[in-house]
Amino acid sequence: MADYSLIPHPDAPPEGVTAVSVRLDPVNGRQSEYFVEFRIAHDGSLLLPPMLEPARADELWKTTCCEVFVMPDGGSDYIEFNLSPSFRWAAYGFDGYRSGMHNVDLAFDPEIEITPDTPGWFWLAAELDLSSLASLNAKMNLTAVIEETDGTKSFWALAHAIEVPDFHNADCFTASLPAPAAS
Repeated sequence: MADYSLIPHPDAPPEGVTAVSVRLDPVNGRQSEYFVEFRIAHDGSLLLPPMLEPARADELWKTTCCEVFVMPDGGSDYIEFNLSPSFRWAAYGFDGYRSGMHNVDLAFDPEIEITPDTPGWFWLAAELDLSSLASLNAKMNLTAVIEETDGTKSFWALAHAIEVPDFHNADCFTASLPAPAAS
């Protein structure tokens, strides 16, 4: 089990969100399938988009959205998953830093589950298909864009490399993707 704490970008601090943590683990017995769970602590000010039918969608990052970036070791290509509390999702491939963006074909769509009823906490979980990666020996960046009811937006990541939030920056890929269990 791998747990990670995200930090807000210092130039875009949150108002009522106090912590964002992520659990990411390989799914037992399923090569290239991973479970991810985002946990957001807040004072009731978390803004969630309206719930919609699950489907692929663009521009989910414009409001509260959880993201997973994975870059195989030794390469510059990477994939990005966007997971919205609206139940919408996206999976993009990039050939290099913010270049060659394309939709990634998945063996299965991420099925997003949320638990918004716990006072002070919000959870978003999904299983991700990483079979499009050339190698699971990879670096990753776990991120979240958090919007609050007063319009505040904060940008959370494992690390921040520059003055403005940029989750695509390779310097932010500071963790290693947990290895799948031997089958």
